[in-house]
Parts: sequence; C-alpha cells; structure tokens
Amino acid sequence: MKKILLGFSIVLALSFLGCNRTAPPALDRTLIDQAGRSVSITGSVERIVSGYYISTTALITLGLTDKLVGIEARAAERPIYKLAAPNFLNLPVVGTSREINIENTLALKPDLIILPIRLRQSAEILEELGLPVLLVNPESPQELMEMIILIAAATDTEKKALSLIEHYNRSLEEIKEVTLPITEKPLTYIGGVGSYLTTAPKDMYQSSMIELAGGINAAHSLNGTSWQTISYEQLLAMNPDYFIISADAQYNVEDVLGDNRLSNISAVSNGRVYKMPLNLEAWDSPIPSFTIGIRWILNILHKDIYSKEALAEYITNFYLQFYGIQLTDNIEQ
Repeated sequence: MKKILLGFSIVLALSFLGCNRTAPPALDRTLIDQAGRSVSITGSVERIVSGYYISTTALITLGLTDKLVGIEARAAERPIYKLAAPNFLNLPVVGTSREINIENTLALKPDLIILPIRLRQSAEILEELGLPVLLVNPESPQELMEMIILIAAATDTEKKALSLIEHYNRSLEEIKEVTLPITEKPLTYIGGVGSYLTTAPKDMYQSSMIELAGGINAAHSLNGTSWQTISYEQLLAMNPDYFIISADAQYNVEDVLGDNRLSNISAVSNGRVYKMPLNLEAWDSPIPSFTIGIRWILNILHKDIYSKEALAEYITNFYLQFYGIQLTDNIEQ
C-alpha cells in the first residue's frame, strides 16, 4: 500500500520546488529525473519532444499542448488527443516508447525531451549532443505524481501540477472513505493485453488499482512488476469472483465467457466478466486520469456503494477541469 500513499510527501515535494525556485522562470535550473540523473535546463522551455504516451498526456493536464513539437507514434489512435489536443495529430513522430529516432528529434530543435526510463542509452546520446532529457518512470501512482512534479518543475507549471495533485489526494481520500466499511473484498482477476492467461502480479500498478477499489488481486501470490503468463490450472485455482479485462486487450468479454475451460470459475459462471472501456484512454494504465480507473473498478465490484451515476459525474468533471473538454456521451461503460 505504500506505493499509493500520494498525499503529504508529494505536496511537500512540490512546495519545496516552488519555494526554492526564487529565480525567474527563464533562468537555468538542475533537476533529478526518475532515473536519478542530474539534468540541467537552460532558459525557458518553449519546444518539447515527448516520446512516451503517458508523459504526452501529462503535458495536456499541465497546459503545455502548444509547446509540444514532436510526439510518439500512434498519436492518431489516441481518442484523448483528438478531443483535448487535436494539434498533436499533425506533429512529427519521433519514435516509440521503445525506440527514439535521434535524427528526427534533433531536427526539431527541442528545449526539452521526455523519454521513458528504458531509453536511457538514447537519452545519453542526446545529452552528448547538448539536449536536456528527462527520463520518467510512471509505473505506480506515486511515481506518476513524481513525474508530473518533475515536468512541472522543468516547464514552470507548478501551479497546475499542485492543483492536479491536490485533486488526487481528495479523490483518493473519498475512495478510501467509500471502501472503508467493506468487510468482504471480492477476489478480482485482471487479464493482460495479449491473452487472458496473462495477469498483473502483486507489485504491478494494476494490482494497486484493485486494492484501492476494495478488492483483492487474484494474482497476489505472484511476484514481479510486469504481466505474468499463467496456466489454465492456475487461473482455475485462483477462482476469482470478478474478471476484468484490460482496456487495450485484443480479446473481449465473449471470448472469456465462451471458453469452456473457464466455465467453473466463479466470475464466469456468474457473468461477472467486464472489459474496461477505451473510449478515451486506457484507465488501467498509470496515466493522469488514473483515479477514473480506480473508480470504474470500484463501481464494478461494489455497485451498492458507488453508483454508475456517481462515476459518470466524476468522469465528466475530471475531464472538464484538467483536459478542458466537455463530454457529451456516456463513456464509462
């Protein structure tokens, strides 16, 4: 649970950044990124390249859409970009979260580059060429908050970041109050992207979501921080009460219900198989709208204490406040 305690330490860290930034925004500053590297930024940041969907989405919430000049691949497939930042769709592509095109990135003359931590080698090459690179690793709610603080400190958007973080703290406290009376937490399985025989072990982000939503991860005995492949026998032994399918999954509810080898699982026999929607974003990912994902699972597991109407209201208010878009359709299911 320590991964999801976001409150005091995050706000304190952001306050520290704000109190110690006595120089004007355009002056130099040095930051420590999520790889523990020291990154020096000279002058104001006017041109940003993001090679990672999660950091790109964070730029929207920080009001930096007009400063992005290069983007990760598949931007046209992101519904949230079309609604909140349509200019992203025409930006030059610099690569993916697994590979960055150095030449294309250099051509954009960025003041700041944001890459996932797995691209450390590419970051070092870019820095040797004189470009500052922040490596980010938002693989838990806590680390997501740290990423937002880091980007805010680099781009002089601390005020917007503080507003977002304060919202998270209030939202998580509300969820805690709602789930506090729960005495029986349902065993909940989450199926991965490629196959429903892959699942999230106890140290993975998705496991934290289930716990926060008042459930128990059916794969809590598995170790690791990435999707784990299991056998039919293991899934049958877990016998989850609920079966949740990842938003990006290549299969659907009917595939799970139609597999005769799973018919004796409680979730299947009782028709408690649900796929997280992908109308806007993959809410089961560590993205700025992660509290929506937690509340979506909360509604699935505990409809009696958290209604679909409450979820819809929260979704509408969140995207209006932090993405500047007014949703008109019911997109929570």
